[in-house]
Amino acid sequence: MLVENNYQYREGAPLTEYYYNCGKTLGRLHQISKGYTPVHRRYSFHDKFNAEYIDKMIPCSLCLLKAKMVELLDTLGGLSRDQETFGMIHFDYTDGNYSIDLDTGQITVYDFDNSCFGWYMLDLASIWRNGVGWLQFEPDASRRRKFMDDYFESVLAGYRSETNLEESILAKLPLFIQVNLMENILDRFEYMSNNGEEPECVEELSYLIKCLEEDISYIGFFHEIYSSEEPFEYENRNI
Repeated sequence: MLVENNYQYREGAPLTEYYYNCGKTLGRLHQISKGYTPVHRRYSFHDKFNAEYIDKMIPCSLCLLKAKMVELLDTLGGLSRDQETFGMIHFDYTDGNYSIDLDTGQITVYDFDNSCFGWYMLDLASIWRNGVGWLQFEPDASRRRKFMDDYFESVLAGYRSETNLEESILAKLPLFIQVNLMENILDRFEYMSNNGEEPECVEELSYLIKCLEEDISYIGFFHEIYSSEEPFEYENRNI
């Protein structure tokens, strides 16, 4: 895992190889999924993520957050679910769930516990979000944007070497990043509920909620809300 190597990539190879391989590996998974017929079908995204689940997990005081989440679900409901855009996804594709062969760069993916049927763009939104860690302490927003554009271009080149990706669905990346945030927020409230904890909004969760409530795209990474000194944090919120 990258963390086990202090986030140093393999010697003599550029990081762009790693970005490309992240996309390539995910593209291969999605290409397999496009021809996959399950014997015992796993749940679909909307089986879990629906208005009832949102109402159960999110405290009543966060009524705007609830409304924004339901809006996201309504928008998703209008999207195509054809074979090229919708199928079995990993739904937790991060560098904590794959290992890298430092001799070859080959990536081995594991931890499919969250796998479900959903839009392939949800996994690509996760890859985009993974990239912010490489430049989270950069104070210049224009440099952060340039890095993310170049990073994701490498990811997409790898992805498209294995499977098709239409520009029309790629253009909805900001939407799927917001859905990624929604899932992350709900997961945190569910964790607190399952462990008998009173719900609370610490700095990182408050940041995610503000991005969703105020329609701040790209996790606020290019927005004035973002601070390179305290990345992805906002003041605690009473709920």
